[in-house]
Amino acid sequence: MRIAALIAVVVAMAPRVAGAAPIACESMGQVKLSNGLVLSAESVPAGAFTPPNANNAAAAAGFKSLPAFCRVTLKLTPSADSDIRVEVWLPLSGWNHKIQAAGNGGLGGTMPYLALATAVKAGYAAAGTDTGHAGGNADFVPGHPEKLVDFAYRAIHEMTVTAKTIVTARYDTRPSRAYFNSCSTGGRQALIEAQRYPEDFDGIVAGDPSWDQMRLYAARVWLNTYVNRSPAAVIPANKYPMIHQAVLDKCDALDGVKDGVLEDPSRCSFDFATLRCTGGDRPDCLTTDQVETAEAMTSPIRDPKSGALLHPGRYYPGSELGWGGVAGPSPSGESHEGMRKIVFSPDWDYHTIKVPDDVERAVKADKGLLYGGDPDLSRFFNRGGKLLMYHGWADPLVSPDTSLIMFRRINDVVGRSAANSLALFMVPGMGHCQGGPGTDQSDKVAALDQWVESGRKPQSIPASHMTAAVVDRTRPLCAYPATAHYIGTGSTDEAKNFRCE
Repeated sequence: MRIAALIAVVVAMAPRVAGAAPIACESMGQVKLSNGLVLSAESVPAGAFTPPNANNAAAAAGFKSLPAFCRVTLKLTPSADSDIRVEVWLPLSGWNHKIQAAGNGGLGGTMPYLALATAVKAGYAAAGTDTGHAGGNADFVPGHPEKLVDFAYRAIHEMTVTAKTIVTARYDTRPSRAYFNSCSTGGRQALIEAQRYPEDFDGIVAGDPSWDQMRLYAARVWLNTYVNRSPAAVIPANKYPMIHQAVLDKCDALDGVKDGVLEDPSRCSFDFATLRCTGGDRPDCLTTDQVETAEAMTSPIRDPKSGALLHPGRYYPGSELGWGGVAGPSPSGESHEGMRKIVFSPDWDYHTIKVPDDVERAVKADKGLLYGGDPDLSRFFNRGGKLLMYHGWADPLVSPDTSLIMFRRINDVVGRSAANSLALFMVPGMGHCQGGPGTDQSDKVAALDQWVESGRKPQSIPASHMTAAVVDRTRPLCAYPATAHYIGTGSTDEAKNFRCE
């Protein structure tokens, strides 16, 4: 009897393990948090979720295939001025014992619902945040230095720590793996996570990362004033397709396949002077001033008077259809917002920007919070962390050079230990994070998960292109510096007929 009683006590005192009955979703409101509180916890039936403020049926349609999940909403307050909203979505069945956290685009301010849905469909517990403010603008910055810290990196870290607490409370077991997956601003968030908080994630996907954010804001604003320096210098949007086709005519076949995609646009040397009008301005040519504008768009951004480098990145051949994002009638909204409300004041006139002085002023204005360019990831790599970077070669907003530069810097600083901890995939024909004629659809988290679990770095990732929701092309994405080469037989729209080399 004494032995039986002793065994019972030991069993009662042992921590509960995977397979124990989960806590009821509605009981999650009782979970205590060190830096915030649970606002709500509710079970959402399969296909019943509609994103708040969904403005049309199409916006809600992508959530109809969601499985049932427990939706937990949180408010985190790591500082007296913080108001970080977080959502953690917990599958009611089929959880894979892992977390996938999502980042944000632009200036944050919204919940990444589509990313949460994608993660839950794949069996993950998912976490997302609004980065500590509402609205995709920089209104939160003036007078609120702590909110800028939240946006820069603290919201992602606090979300991650808290999500692990919520997941552990719900399933009565700690998650076996934690991954982060995002692009653009989210790509910068990804890099900062690896730099500042190497223990948060086992694997990180960083897409089109806008690191050195303040320099990018200032350089893009100045570039916009340059391309709009006179009416004669402006390239009208209806000329973009003509320029793009000329680039394809010159360089498309360099990779052995004429398919409307430049596999490696760094090999394409296109002289815009070949498009110069011989007479007056016409839709099928460029004026002399427009030639200079096109050359500025595809070169590192420099002060034309002093030659000072304002930003090392450039937009590559193949990106012409998206030039309007930076070279439109006015600066990109995000860059303009950042300069007005982080560097100057809300009434700042961007036409008055001075180079290089105001670029360097911008770099200092945020005290390094939005930089994210530290290449020393040794702490993250030494604990087994894996970093999978990717970038669209046709990105017209964040230069592909930002990823190429970071990849080289990390390898230079970390050395051999980066060999099986870092991979970069340059995506031919893809625009900013997605879109374009290239194979922009791929499951990078699945590749990352396999890498973390097996220790074998991916050399290729299956990718596809879709038209009207139908796959019409597949290709392998190749680990840089390899590119996909056609083997010479079979359809050029099928991945099996390509190899990475």
